[in-house]
Amino acid sequence: MESEIKTRVTPFSEPHISTGAGQDCLVVIYAPNSNQLGKRFSLADGPVRIGRGVENDVVLFSDSVSRRHARIDKRAGNYHVLDMHSTNGTYVNDELVQDRHLLRGDQIKIGDTIMKFLSGADLESQYHETIYRMTIMDGLTGIHNKRYLVEQLDRELSRATRHGRPLTLVICDIDHFKRVNDEFGHLAGDYVLKEVAQLAKSRLRPDDVIARYGGEELAVILPETDLAGGVRIADDLRKIIATETFVFEDEDIDVTISCGVAQLDPKWRSYDFVRAADEQLYEAKRAGRNRVCPG
Repeated sequence: MESEIKTRVTPFSEPHISTGAGQDCLVVIYAPNSNQLGKRFSLADGPVRIGRGVENDVVLFSDSVSRRHARIDKRAGNYHVLDMHSTNGTYVNDELVQDRHLLRGDQIKIGDTIMKFLSGADLESQYHETIYRMTIMDGLTGIHNKRYLVEQLDRELSRATRHGRPLTLVICDIDHFKRVNDEFGHLAGDYVLKEVAQLAKSRLRPDDVIARYGGEELAVILPETDLAGGVRIADDLRKIIATETFVFEDEDIDVTISCGVAQLDPKWRSYDFVRAADEQLYEAKRAGRNRVCPG
């Protein structure tokens, strides 16, 4: 792949809880530093300042975060997020905001970190549900993560082999993704990656499984689907992405994907299955990108 992003698998451990039970809080659900994941910050003690500077209550060490980036205020019993004239802006549920009343479950994106606002009487159950989802979901794209994909692939492989049913795997990669990051910035790259994932998910069937496999790679498990059917679905995904214009901060970004497709051989283990689809993805890249190669 051309991207410089490398996939790192880190063990998940119960995060340090930095606030007492029942207090309204922010929980980090996506961050470039895995040590931040799951950390929560209480909103009980007045305004909470967020930024890169060490004087903030929530310190985010990232070049995409301003020194004084945003603040959480409580007004008339409600929490509001206020952007402090930051360079890259503050987003709530992917919408650029200046001053926004927060609702339970809202996601706040500051730089390359995403925090979830938790509030209510069942806050502890919300918190643990959020932590559980972090073990199976990718916080940036909103689709499943590699860990979940591997578990489901093993399960579907066993089922397909046992019952003699077809199973197909598709691996997709965003073409020239490094160019998107270099030309439009990493926040634009994050936006494109999320939009591509959600567009792909919208085309798939309820029993299909889509996950973020690597930096800008997506993998799709297609149960009860032979190679020809997998190629049709992969080509549909390719066409959907190629005809979509992604708009980030008034900039139009054109994106294409390349896909490798493989149908399960009963003799394969999951590793062989992934390698077969990955080899076809490399072939699609070598053949000029924006295409589907079946194996």
